[in-house]
Amino acid sequence: MKRPLLDRLLAARAARTPVAMVTDMGTGQQTLVFPDAVHGAFAPDAERLAAVRTMLAEDRSGLIGDEDEDVRLFVNVFAPPLRLIVVGAVHIAQSLVPMAGLAGFAVTVVDPRSAFATPERFPGVALVHDWPDDALAALAPDSRTAVVTLTHDPKLDDPALKTALPSAAFYVGALGSRRTHTLRCERLRTDGVNDEALARLHAPVGLRIGAVTGAEIAVSILAEVIATRRGTAPARP
Repeated sequence: MKRPLLDRLLAARAARTPVAMVTDMGTGQQTLVFPDAVHGAFAPDAERLAAVRTMLAEDRSGLIGDEDEDVRLFVNVFAPPLRLIVVGAVHIAQSLVPMAGLAGFAVTVVDPRSAFATPERFPGVALVHDWPDDALAALAPDSRTAVVTLTHDPKLDDPALKTALPSAAFYVGALGSRRTHTLRCERLRTDGVNDEALARLHAPVGLRIGAVTGAEIAVSILAEVIATRRGTAPARP
């Protein structure tokens, strides 16, 4: 790999930007394919470029082209870990956090109540005790980040949602009943959040699977996060 290409690849990884290193198996030439740009020794044709970007979106490396084709490309995808930011170190979070970790998410729990957000309750998990809006601003949710608020306390959930909804986070969800959600939206509108941003909010959070227990609710939340990420989430009523 040539140094300019390596420097651009390292910069992309530092910026948490997904990128694919594409190598022409016949010529050895290499190029970087980003979601919205191509940089390198060659540019794949439109069909192969679309295939590379599909692999990039799916975090999937591999070959494009059969052995009898003139052009075969090896695609090596470099994607930062998916992140899940959980606001509220509550009992549902104690089930959701390890499940999300097993699913490949880097999890951060945000709760200013240090008696709840403890290493004993969340072993090996990043804990942030700042106020949720400050924490979310510092964590800077991007297109590979999901945010879920679970405290059921407007003093904690609302500031987090106000920061998360205008961000690039691919999923923002909030715990609560339909009535709670209606009141929440009224508060957020009063606080300057527009309807376009509110339309991104998954609430009540989770897929409708009849979940009752904390663990079941955690399953429904993680399922909806994954379905949203993969573009298979059912439309909400």
